[in-house]
Amino acid sequence: MGLLKEFKEFALKGNVIDMAVGVIIGGAFGKIVTSLVNDILMPPIGWVLGGTDFTKLSLKFPARKVMETVTGPDGLPQVVEKTLDPVTWNYGNFIQVTIDFLIVAVCIFLVIKGINKLSSLRKKEEEAAPAPEPSTEEKLLTEIRDLLKK
Repeated sequence: MGLLKEFKEFALKGNVIDMAVGVIIGGAFGKIVTSLVNDILMPPIGWVLGGTDFTKLSLKFPARKVMETVTGPDGLPQVVEKTLDPVTWNYGNFIQVTIDFLIVAVCIFLVIKGINKLSSLRKKEEEAAPAPEPSTEEKLLTEIRDLLKK
């Protein structure tokens, strides 16, 4: 029973809920950035480069023949030649994903920079604000403390 209560306290803490909201918004933001790259940025770049679609860029390795030992109809091992399917190296998709990452990194950098700027402005405002006048109760308690020290 204690474990369930402990988990409930953990799950309902503000930090966990804030993190969950951040993950959900981050997933949606990732879709927006992917669309920005795929639908807005890459088509003109591909057009400038002669109609290149980066996701289709690949290097195709030729088919390869290998020798394989199989069991023949008579139950004896036989060596046969087998052709392996060609392999493609999809470097264009890697370029696309790298551009996605760079855009997300720049966006996150700008957001964090903006948040830091706003928090530093708020700190400056708080420091510039005059300290509130102590209440009469606080003044009396300070006098009592000072008298007790003497």
